[in-house]
Amino acid sequence: MQTSLLKKYCDGRLPWYTIYPTVPEFSETVGANTCEKWLSRLPDESVSLYLHIPFCRSICWYCGFTTALTRRDAPILGYLEVLRKEIDLVAKKTPQAMPVSDVHFGGGTPTLIEPAQFLALMTHLRGCFAFKKAATLAIEIDPRTFTIRMAEALGAAGFNRASIGVQSFDPVVQRSINRTQTEAQTTRAVETLRQHGISRINFDLIFGLPNQTVQSCVQSAMTAVAMRPNRLAVFGYSHVPSYMKRQRMLDEMALPDDAARAEQASAMADTLVAAGYLQIGLDHFALPDDELALAQKAGRLRRNSLGYSADTCRTVIGLGTSAIGRLSDGYVQNELATSVYSDHISAGRLPTSKGYCLSDEDRLRAAVIERLMCYLEVDVSAICTAHGFDPVPFLSSAGRLPMLAEDGIVDIHHGTIRVKREHRYVLRAVAAAFDAYLDRSPY
Repeated sequence: MQTSLLKKYCDGRLPWYTIYPTVPEFSETVGANTCEKWLSRLPDESVSLYLHIPFCRSICWYCGFTTALTRRDAPILGYLEVLRKEIDLVAKKTPQAMPVSDVHFGGGTPTLIEPAQFLALMTHLRGCFAFKKAATLAIEIDPRTFTIRMAEALGAAGFNRASIGVQSFDPVVQRSINRTQTEAQTTRAVETLRQHGISRINFDLIFGLPNQTVQSCVQSAMTAVAMRPNRLAVFGYSHVPSYMKRQRMLDEMALPDDAARAEQASAMADTLVAAGYLQIGLDHFALPDDELALAQKAGRLRRNSLGYSADTCRTVIGLGTSAIGRLSDGYVQNELATSVYSDHISAGRLPTSKGYCLSDEDRLRAAVIERLMCYLEVDVSAICTAHGFDPVPFLSSAGRLPMLAEDGIVDIHHGTIRVKREHRYVLRAVAAAFDAYLDRSPY
């Protein structure tokens, strides 16, 4: 991609558009009472559950998630006790025991939970919700602390997908980000999972980290391919030290510039595609028989707070600190601080800290942005008609579209917008043209 276009459109401030409107638009006017009301009128259809476990044994300096360091199990046990109470509170607010088709444990490191405690938590969840027989149960794993006993517990609980944090196999990069993880540790985790029936494996890789090069990115991708995960997410590192203080530990002088990041992303994509993976949306790759690839082929690919997904549920119930839920009426987010989260639940209140009530126009813009992020093209006219909007003024309001077309980033024809494949890297800039809340000043 031309350097001039990278400078123009690679704006690190742009959202990743996993949800729309994005979290900065959330307001404290949406609190526990609002969340309770929204839960009470959920439709009788399948929901997804997201459970956030915020604890880690060590802190990775690049990480942008809400996590806490603990060397002991006591804080985890205390947190689980509160989490079970939140599950009870939420289940009592819904019209009935909601059918569940997808569960995802994120973190942090969910597999730090002791196996017996984890199985007890799953039993509690199943007692509060109506799990479907074919439900997808997924969990995030740090290979450095993963044990055979935990693999046995996951198998016994019916888990069928695991997401393994790798980021980079380059020892130099690993030392730069405070995450030393050997290839052998990752291989052992993959083999252990498969031996216990968890056959669907995801890998997370990152480009744009300190001291990363195109060569080291390609080598990490090739090392990952040798383990044959079903899918990979290849994220671009977001450096926001003003927001995430831990990122101040990174050497900013060792961070690659936009041109180098684009070259790294392209080289990793080429490596994975050459190995038989299909590129999904902006930054995911999947084997042709993986649910993500099948969902893309069938037109069912979705984008949510976890990234690209084959999960078609309209409702996501978030549990645990900082967890984001998507309900029929809008978004809700739990308290970030564990102590405040616990205080609310101890008082018998939902721990909602803020949220957003969706308007009809928000739903329209969300649909357009999601389609773009999933398929690199969108029939704006058709979506406007489906939502009861006139496409002509709506398209006119997307002021950056003519500039994007003039620069050869997109083609626009009869209300359909297509992002050229060679410009996939700046897909977020195209989506931003439909963001009503983003600063509209030129790049």
